[in-house]
Amino acid sequence: MHDPPLDQPRVWLLAGTGDGPRLTRALLQRHCRVRVSVVTPAAAEAYRGLAVESMAIGALGGVEGIAEELKRQATLRWVVDATHPFATKISHDLAEVCFAAQQPLLRFERPWEEGHAATHLLENGADLSTMALSGQRLLLAVGGRHLAAIADSARLAGGDLFARAMPTRLGLRSALAAGLPPDHLAVVRPLEGATPGQLERALCRRWGITAVVCRQSGGMTERLWRRIAEEQSLTLLLLRRPPSPSGVDTVVGEAAFLKRIDHG
Repeated sequence: MHDPPLDQPRVWLLAGTGDGPRLTRALLQRHCRVRVSVVTPAAAEAYRGLAVESMAIGALGGVEGIAEELKRQATLRWVVDATHPFATKISHDLAEVCFAAQQPLLRFERPWEEGHAATHLLENGADLSTMALSGQRLLLAVGGRHLAAIADSARLAGGDLFARAMPTRLGLRSALAAGLPPDHLAVVRPLEGATPGQLERALCRRWGITAVVCRQSGGMTERLWRRIAEEQSLTLLLLRRPPSPSGVDTVVGEAAFLKRIDHG
């Protein structure tokens, strides 16, 4: 395969596995040279077979690390922030560095999801402590990083708590910190090839779940929980998506993103 012409626009894409591979394919189809940054080796596997210019794996090291990385790179047309909607620190760090360097930064946001009448939008996890949750069997589907704090808030409101944790060091550490009884915790990864949502539906039935706490993150995960809540008549408690950093050029959805890339 021939190397791409050096005058092709260069893009540094920071993303995960949800949107990143799809956006990378679209950028490559537009003859961009794409450098991808992900956090883990497992996330990098989602980009296998894509002709990216380079792949960086691991934490960037805050503002200082991002600034050093930006200096090492040749002229970039765009830095694209397609990180998780709740990964607020990396988004704010990127904004600070790019503004200071006068580097064009584009924030990709997932479209907003709708549906399911029994949905309550919470400003943050602490709001759970003010709710009447006595007698409710809550599945905390919030990821490992914030599990313990959200469990504390829901416990104050009298909820009976359950959670699924990934069999990773962070997942196990977070599950233990949340203080859940062993029979209220499933440490399991979905089987490869399983129908999306199969494990989650089974856990809800097994534990007699009445309400699910998840994040308004958009994408497949939020859609899945909306669907399960509808099917099993569960209350859905959504943690509100944080706003993008002030002043950042933000687009919502792939169509708007590609239009901005094409005409920006």
